[in-house]
Amino acid sequence: MSSLSLDAEALYVELRQGVKSLLKPELSLVGIWSGGAWLAERLQADLGLPGEHGVISSTLHRDDFGARGLASTADATHLPFAIDGRHILLIDDVLYTGRTIRAVINELFDFGRPASVQLAVLVDRGGRELPIQPAFAAARVTLPAAQRLSLARTDGSAFTFTLQEEH
Repeated sequence: MSSLSLDAEALYVELRQGVKSLLKPELSLVGIWSGGAWLAERLQADLGLPGEHGVISSTLHRDDFGARGLASTADATHLPFAIDGRHILLIDDVLYTGRTIRAVINELFDFGRPASVQLAVLVDRGGRELPIQPAFAAARVTLPAAQRLSLARTDGSAFTFTLQEEH
């Protein structure tokens, strides 16, 4: 286990400021299931944005679908607004290879053609396999490929990180 110490709540404050600078008319937040959805929910409330945020799942468009199978998040996509012509700000907790973002963009386009799609993340850990970059990242860290950084949420809705070794 690494001694990496990231304060998820402090990074959330940075993310909130970064998202604030990206806001424009006809923009909707769409959180990527599950950590990104938690972040989008809190950002929607904290920034006093009108309407509802969306939630999107990458399950049905993943390139490793055959290996992973159908997860229980298949029904997680909930977009309570029209996608056509709307500016979308995808929110995610940890950006790594870019494969989840690719899958989510495919899922998003199943619902319509947005005017634009941007990405804001809590942590960018590098290691991209696809040409995907966030418009805003609250932190950038480098981790070995065998480590997984995940956002967790306490009962009181405070954010924390867990770091696990993958085998």
